[in-house]
Order: sequence, then C-alpha cells, then structure tokens
Amino acid sequence: MRPDTQPLTGTWYLTEDLAAFLSRAGTFLRSRPDLHTVVLTVVEALRVGGSRTYGEQAPWFGVLEEDGDVRAACFRTPPHRLTTTPLTPGQADSLAAHLIARGRPVPGVNAVRETAVAFAEAWHRRTGATIGPHAHATRLFRLGTLTPPEPAPPGRARIAGEGDRELLARWFGEFQEAIGEPGGRDATAWTDTRLAYGGLTLWEAPDGAPLAMAGMSPLLAGMIRVAPVYTPAHLRRRGYAGAVTAAVSRTALDRGADQVLLFTDLANPTSNALYQRLGYRPVADFAAYDFTA
Repeated sequence: MRPDTQPLTGTWYLTEDLAAFLSRAGTFLRSRPDLHTVVLTVVEALRVGGSRTYGEQAPWFGVLEEDGDVRAACFRTPPHRLTTTPLTPGQADSLAAHLIARGRPVPGVNAVRETAVAFAEAWHRRTGATIGPHAHATRLFRLGTLTPPEPAPPGRARIAGEGDRELLARWFGEFQEAIGEPGGRDATAWTDTRLAYGGLTLWEAPDGAPLAMAGMSPLLAGMIRVAPVYTPAHLRRRGYAGAVTAAVSRTALDRGADQVLLFTDLANPTSNALYQRLGYRPVADFAAYDFTA
C-alpha cells in the first residue's frame, strides 16, 4: 500500500487504491452480501468502469481491522456521502476521529440506521457540524418466494437492448429527479454500463410500447440488487411496476442469485406494500444524514 494507506493510531486503514482495498476487505464484504450490498455494487462499478465512474474526484476507501480480522469497511465517491458497513458506536467514533485526523471531511453518511445515527452523532461531537436527515430513509428487502402479480397487466417483459438506450437514459434522469438527486449519475454512462450485461428489463404493451423499467446489479457474492424500478408518472397505478419487478427478479434468480435484494423509500407505503406482495421481506432500515459546517 502507498503511504496514504498506512494506519493511524487504532486500526482504520485509508487508501485510494481500489485493488489494495479489495485485497484487504473483499472476503469480509462477501460475508454479508445483503448488508454490504451498496459497498459491493459501487466498488464493482468502480473496478469495471474506472475510478471516475461516480464523479470527477478520486474515490477513497477505509478498512477497520481488529485482532487481525476485518470488522468493517467504508468508501466515499466525492462529492457524495460516506457509505459504511454496520459499525458499533465505538467504531463509528473511531472512524470519525481518523477521518478528521487525516483531513478527509465528509458531507454526510449513508448506512444502516443505527450506524448512521452513531456516526452522525460522533461527527457532530467532534466537528460541531449541524446534522440534518436526508429526505429518503430506506428499507432493504430480500426476496423470499417470488409471487408474480395475478393477473399481470397486458404486455410482456423483455431485456432492454441498444435500441432502447435513449429512452432508458431519459427515464433514469427522470428517476433521479424523482428521488431528489438530479444529475447524481451520468444517465448515458449508467445506461451503457447496464446494457453491457443485460441489466435492464422493460415491461412493454402488446403493441411494443415501453411502459416501465427495472434495473439490476451484476451477480456479486451470490447477490443481485434490483434498482431502480421506474414508471413514468402518466403510466403509474396500472400494475406495470409490479410486473417489471417480478420479471427482473425472475431474471436475477435465473442468473444464479442466492439473494435478490432491493431498497424501498420508507415514505412510500405503496411501493413497500407492492414489494412485499411480490415476496420481498424486510432486512434492515437505512438512513442518510447530511452535515453542514
């Protein structure tokens, strides 16, 4: 590891070297692919697409080792928030201390709710920053027995192709607007990445008109995460979201996933109820906090 990766007091290691991070933390991340799903999928996107996949600034990574074993991992893709695997309050405080000492400011945190609260409190205590909750608290679900909607709406599912590229990029841009993160990802690059591995599914009308889309991550550690699910506003409440989610979930199972996951917005009871009807069951709640100096 380069000098930037050497530990401070304690057992947190920081690095901008993705290969070094994976060498240290890969086995740990694969040990709980459900709770570590965000770290796994983002790190894989960076590995495949390059360090600028999520922004213009270089990402960095952290690993916590205790008694020779990895206990936690985190990353940040500036300008976005810090994302971390679950931490105890003591581990959260030690991470805050290490980041401050190393001159690694963060604008917020995203993690399992208890960890997000503990880190936010530690950051406030050590920096005086004002802590504000982000707009979208989420719940992680894992698929049990897939139960497709009956009856399904008219139409059929199909894997999206290159001819759908413009539509999919536009819909992803609209999706980012809808969740309050306009321009968070380059829509064209996002679309191209997923088309390359057949990671986008459309529900189309009998005449072939696209009605809804669902994406999924690559297969990692036996896990695939469904994201995003999007139906244009004028086509909602007709069953298309449920149909396309069931279809992409079936594809994930067919591709060998032991765990099929998805996040829902806790402020949207309709989608939470929909996914549970399809066979998804709650795993953990996640929260995001923003920090203001």
